[in-house]
Amino acid sequence: MDSIRWYFLLFILVALVAEIIWSRYTNKSAFDIQESAGNLAVFVGNQLLKPVSLAWKFLVFDWISQFRFFEIPTNVVTVIIAFLAVEFIYYWYHRLSHEIPILWTLHHTHHSAMKYNLTTAVRLNWLGLFVSPMFYIPLIFIGFSPEIVVSALAVGLFYQYFLHTEAIKKLGALEGVIFNTPSAHRVHHGSNEAYIDKNYGAMLIVFDKLFGTYQPETEKVNYGVTSGF
Repeated sequence: MDSIRWYFLLFILVALVAEIIWSRYTNKSAFDIQESAGNLAVFVGNQLLKPVSLAWKFLVFDWISQFRFFEIPTNVVTVIIAFLAVEFIYYWYHRLSHEIPILWTLHHTHHSAMKYNLTTAVRLNWLGLFVSPMFYIPLIFIGFSPEIVVSALAVGLFYQYFLHTEAIKKLGALEGVIFNTPSAHRVHHGSNEAYIDKNYGAMLIVFDKLFGTYQPETEKVNYGVTSGF
């Protein structure tokens, strides 16, 4: 597992270097040195906390699993269902993180960046690592294994890293259909009036379409937040 983790980190680093080169040679000014350094410092803190936060997830889920109503077997079908369930809960957790002040206090950190690049993806409040697992407890109650739930969350977070870039433009007919895209997530980070509280999805955009929070990128995005609250 450690070797896989290092491969993922290497892939993330290569993508970041490629984006820096793109920004430099296209004069896009997608990076601010101080802000990006701060983002990476937050990332280092997250990595140092990773063993503790991961242990916390499994501790909570394992404890809850003794009270589960069923024991859902792990196969292709149940893994797909678990993935969709995790996406559904993520949508509502993310949406509530914008609508409930105490959750917004944690999530605000991610949205306060004034530049939008891959380092923005790792600008995450440390306390949020310990709060977010609480929202997935119902999946453990009904019988999904903690390993499947944690794995689905990890895949979603890895995918979202690559949404935080201006290097990938709109994807034409693929926009607003099934998967979240960099264009759709740029909207989510916008402080434009039309963009506020839109596009909450992780890997999928279908729940935004279903619940009326989808907004395509129609104007230049102004990043950051409208206030400190």
